[in-house]
Amino acid sequence: MTICKQLLISGRVQGVFFRHSTFKRAQKIGQLSGWVKNLSDGRVEVLVQGPAEQVEQLVAYCHKGPPAARVDSVDIQNEVPAGDLPDFHVSH
Repeated sequence: MTICKQLLISGRVQGVFFRHSTFKRAQKIGQLSGWVKNLSDGRVEVLVQGPAEQVEQLVAYCHKGPPAARVDSVDIQNEVPAGDLPDFHVSH
């Protein structure tokens, strides 16, 4: 079953390779579409869509992030899957 989730990640998540490492993890997991991007308020936003098991693997990764990150909170919202999302990428 395809699911879609939006994550808003707070903490020390910018300037610590969070976007790049999330992108690399999504590639490793496979079968995911969506994006990761920095927000102007210091948070990182992730929109991820794919098979439930793969999406949950990326969500679990986003709770810890790369070694230099400090994740304080992850707000998760379920979204309606969209058929036109590109392969997972870093958005600017």
